[in-house]
Amino acid sequence: MISIIIGLALLMFFAYLGWSIIWVAPIVAGIVALMSGLDLMDAYTNTYMTGFVNFAKQWFPIFLLGAVLGKLMEDTGAAKSVAIQFTKFIGEKRAILGVLVASAVLTYGGVSLFVVVFAIYPIALALFKKADISRTLIAPTIVLGAFTFTMTAVPGTPQIQNLIPMNTFKTTPMAGTIIGIVATLIMAVGGYLWLKFREKRMMAAGIKYTEPDKSKEKEEESEENLPNWILSLLPLLVVVILLNFLKIAPIPSLLAGILAILLISVKQYKTFIPSMNEGAKGSVMAIINTSAAVGFGAVVTSVPDFDRITDLLLGISSNPLVSESLVVQLLAMITGSASGGMGIALEALGGTYFELSQSTGMSPEAFHRMASIASGASILPHNGALLTLLAVTQLTHKETYKDVFVVALIIPTIAVIVGIIMASMGII
Repeated sequence: MISIIIGLALLMFFAYLGWSIIWVAPIVAGIVALMSGLDLMDAYTNTYMTGFVNFAKQWFPIFLLGAVLGKLMEDTGAAKSVAIQFTKFIGEKRAILGVLVASAVLTYGGVSLFVVVFAIYPIALALFKKADISRTLIAPTIVLGAFTFTMTAVPGTPQIQNLIPMNTFKTTPMAGTIIGIVATLIMAVGGYLWLKFREKRMMAAGIKYTEPDKSKEKEEESEENLPNWILSLLPLLVVVILLNFLKIAPIPSLLAGILAILLISVKQYKTFIPSMNEGAKGSVMAIINTSAAVGFGAVVTSVPDFDRITDLLLGISSNPLVSESLVVQLLAMITGSASGGMGIALEALGGTYFELSQSTGMSPEAFHRMASIASGASILPHNGALLTLLAVTQLTHKETYKDVFVVALIIPTIAVIVGIIMASMGII
């Protein structure tokens, strides 16, 4: 048990320092193996790599197709076109709500979080400038729209955090619909009210918009060069409709979305190959990062006394949803990755929780939705997506993390608690 605790502490420490989990995870897994009396080489070449490869084998197509779709949406201007139109609908005076909704629409349509950041930031910058709102609220607004409810709670979202639990619990992307809707309302409404409260406080204190470092800003294309927003929205609708209403599997649904963006952007065919190549490269890094975390989880589960830890975790509460949510949330915090933390948790305990759902009569859909929501309630300062967002927005933790902490950790944790209560009452 001590070896596992030390391993998790080291993983979190090195992740916080910014060291890549790709090489930190196997080293820390080796430390856990040595301290637990396991054969080092066998723990790496067999246990670690089996966990790594099995996750990559199962999920790489989703990572690949999602990244390619997102990159095509970005490079053709489709993502920006949709975002601009939604912000216009809402109005320039409601800059925070406009950026929030635009981020949410793109994320729910299957566009990867990192693409959403790059597509939304210049729009957010212009809106916040016109509304004279402090630029420090841009980061938490994008976090709320893209990194919380549309990633984990909205039923049917094609984001990987909603797809990973499907195989473990034999469910669909719409699992736990009522819980998901309520959790979405808690996160979206609660987060928006907090950001509006912060906006008013800053305005009263005379804290308003300030220009970023222009030397780091790239030239933005004019709106006239962007494709029609309705056509741009079609690929996202194709993915959501096929996945949730026609019950088509994620891979063909994403392929259909890619085909749709290729057809509506055929005049930009010269950008297709470079965009798809870049999307493919990005997907490789994403899947390797997550697989590295899952490989670490595989070594942890092979430790001789892991059963004692399992009993301890399951004994936290008579309600298994409590232990599942807590384990997923803590591991996502430690690894700095929602999908990575969930991958470790389900690798270690997914089978046990599925058996509990069968033996206790609790719906597997509740376990699916709570694992997904809990994975997103985890954004600490070393979170990978947050670090990317701060780099793009030229903001610091000191300037923004207070608000990120509220909208992406405190409020989602409240949603987790409410979800557990609902599931315990049989409301799914």
